[in-house]
Amino acid sequence: MGSRTASTYRIHEMRGIAMRRALKRLESLEGLLLGRGHRTARRNAWVSVQEDRRRARARGEAERLLDSAREGTRHAT
Repeated sequence: MGSRTASTYRIHEMRGIAMRRALKRLESLEGLLLGRGHRTARRNAWVSVQEDRRRARARGEAERLLDSAREGTRHAT
């Protein structure tokens, strides 16, 4: 079972390397096709999406904590 875990780890590692390479290629292509302003706008939009997701997770966690406090139970965070 240990070799299967190591094999699975290597597969995930190889996928991660391939994904990073693909991302670098896409970023290079983006640089060729889009002007600097478009790239900045796209990156700003992505940062906003990530921040919205972070706030949604925090809001969900706060809601769960308030619900458990209201019920008088304790849940691990």
